[in-house]
Formats: sequence, structure tokens, C-alpha cells
Amino acid sequence: MSDSMLPESFEQLAESRRHWLDEVLRPWCQRACQKDLRQAELEWLDLAGRVDVKATLWTWAWERFPVLTHPEMAGLNETHPVTVTFTDGRTAQGYPDSRASVRGTLVLMNAHNGGVEVLGPFSIDDIQTVTAADCNLQSGG
Repeated sequence: MSDSMLPESFEQLAESRRHWLDEVLRPWCQRACQKDLRQAELEWLDLAGRVDVKATLWTWAWERFPVLTHPEMAGLNETHPVTVTFTDGRTAQGYPDSRASVRGTLVLMNAHNGGVEVLGPFSIDDIQTVTAADCNLQSGG
């Protein structure tokens, strides 16, 4: 980097860091495969600084499926059911379970025959699309 490109003030330095996080690291998380995301997790302190991995790396990774996240919350949005379509054509429906969905895997919960059905874990790499599901969801798919 040439001297003319170096930040001259703290404000410029902070802005360049925000730019790198928003324009490079976050978009990379939204496209990276699970293996690369897990590798980044090991080096996250060096890459992103002192930030929570679940609130940044994994939330950003799940943003590739916007229905799974909320812009003002970290982690998965558990407030509405979703339909997940996998790369092999299968589908599953349920409510995302943020606590059980770790390190690039998605777990869905669903009311089923008076109990709770757990679906997954499903790798982020195997998911093609995620859409909002019918709010009257009763059983898994």
C-alpha cells in the first residue's frame, strides 16, 4: 500500500476498517462454504477483531437466506416458520432453532402429533433456498 493510500487520521482508519468489514468480510461470509467458514471461525479474532463469532460470522453467513435473519438481531430469526429447499430437491419446514443451529448447520423445530419434531442438522452448503412458510405449520416436510 502506498503512503498516499494510508489513513491520515484515526477517523479515516476507523472508516477503512468499517469498509473492510462491510464490503469485504461480510459479503465473503454470505458466500463462503461451511468448511471455509469454520476455518475463518478459528482465526476470527485476527480477521474481525473482538467480536462475537455467532453475532458476526455465522449471522452474516446465514444472511445469504434473508428470511433466516433479522437486521437488528444476531443469530437466526426464530419468530416464523420457514421452508428449506435443499440442493437435491428435498424440502423441510419448521421454526429455526438458533441455539441448536451451530457452526453452519440449521436445525428446525416443529409441532408434530402433540410433541416437538427436530429436523436436521442441515449443512449450509446443502441449502438452496429458504422461504417463509405458512404460519399454521403443523408437521415437518
